[in-house]
Amino acid sequence: MAPFEALYGIRCISPIGWFEVGEAGLIGPDLVHQTMEKVKVIQERLKTAQSHYKSYIDIRRRNIEFEVDDWVYIKVSPVKGVIRFGKKGKLSPRYIVPYIISKRIGNVAYKLELPQELAAVHPIFHISMLKKYRQVRKLRTKEVASVNVLWRNQFVEDDTWEAKEDMKKRYPHLFESREIPN
Repeated sequence: MAPFEALYGIRCISPIGWFEVGEAGLIGPDLVHQTMEKVKVIQERLKTAQSHYKSYIDIRRRNIEFEVDDWVYIKVSPVKGVIRFGKKGKLSPRYIVPYIISKRIGNVAYKLELPQELAAVHPIFHISMLKKYRQVRKLRTKEVASVNVLWRNQFVEDDTWEAKEDMKKRYPHLFESREIPN
């Protein structure tokens, strides 16, 4: 009886040859050769699975980078009954007021300047939790700056990218009193 069988009451099966203990037919170089072949097969299958998964993810990947002094929205995960950044409830907005990036930390982390009321929140965020505040669309002859506008209607919240100049004409008071860049 093998020690494993004595401890657990189950017969031990070797992962190398998938035969029971004591029934090994291969000894010496044949066993080593067979083991190396099985390891190669396992490595090839792992590489195939990894490349398949990578190709699937690369299609959906967004390459986003921010600079210091850029304005970004912070993503808030809506969880019922949990207060995050002063927002509570399942129907709270997904992104909250834009903040300025004060420092880049590594390739995918940024430190934000948060107001005093959010002093309890850690100021470093992963890039997946940030969304651009302003974007510039390049046309053939000119560039159009856009701002992300959060529209609130009775029960529905939706955000769209609107031209900055049009928004300034329609709502000039939004661009005067706030500390957010125009």
